[in-house]
Amino acid sequence: MMAFFAPIGLLALLPTWLMLITIGYTGMFWSVDQGSWYQALRASGSSLLTLGFEPAHGLFQTILALTEATIGLLLVALLIAYLPTMYSAFSRRESAVTLLEVRAGNPPSALEMLLRYNRIHGLPRLSEIWQTWETWFADIAESHSSLFALVFFRSPKPDHSWITAAGAVLDAAALTLSIVDIPYDPQAALCIRAGYLALRQISDFFGIHYHYDPHFPDHPISISRAEFDTALQTLRNDGVPLKSDIEQAWLDFGGWRVNYDEVLISLANLVMAPNAPWTGDRQPTGKLNLAGFLQKKKNHHEHG
Repeated sequence: MMAFFAPIGLLALLPTWLMLITIGYTGMFWSVDQGSWYQALRASGSSLLTLGFEPAHGLFQTILALTEATIGLLLVALLIAYLPTMYSAFSRRESAVTLLEVRAGNPPSALEMLLRYNRIHGLPRLSEIWQTWETWFADIAESHSSLFALVFFRSPKPDHSWITAAGAVLDAAALTLSIVDIPYDPQAALCIRAGYLALRQISDFFGIHYHYDPHFPDHPISISRAEFDTALQTLRNDGVPLKSDIEQAWLDFGGWRVNYDEVLISLANLVMAPNAPWTGDRQPTGKLNLAGFLQKKKNHHEHG
């Protein structure tokens, strides 16, 4: 059902606006003229759509007709400006998601990304990916919280998803920092921070619960130790250089993953993301509580 939310909501936006304004002005026309409801409805519809088949009589009716016609024109102008803005943000998001398939496979996998970079001797070049996706996370943090319908717009390919792509990149950065034996890259840490801040900002809009300052292993993650060990064995078999202290690597990986684990899985389930390793294949721990979030925001404004 969520796959249809964004397109249906967008198509219903203008008719809903027009219907509500028509109903509101129908009441005002009726109160001024004291005629029938049908005449008031004709006057409201004629003014809103600037058709002019129902002339206005008297000063108050003329003022109502002019203001309603102005609102109708402004709504159309706002929608014309709204659609290109949304499409531009969607296009930027999907370009990076599509390019990720070259590096991380389909569905995107952090493990596959590291394997492919190792095969082409490109592990030292991972910093370029972290920089690109740090910018990408900053972009979606702004666009997907102000134009929230973008969260539900699905990729042109059914097996692509912005949230599974985000998870693959974040996990690849976490694995690189925790277990891959290459020089420490602060850009990977910045990418993870940009990622979990972006996902948390989007989650705030939908009232998804998460811990603001989680600590591993006090706060468990959705990745089990067995899954982590299996991933390490796959990397080792392919010749990826790994650190010797596996216990510390597990603690380090959990310390990075715990920052985005709850919001990542919750958003993946919210948008019904396709199946993907460590993202779309597990259940959320965060709870969706939009009513509670709106009440919290209301209280904040009242006491702010």
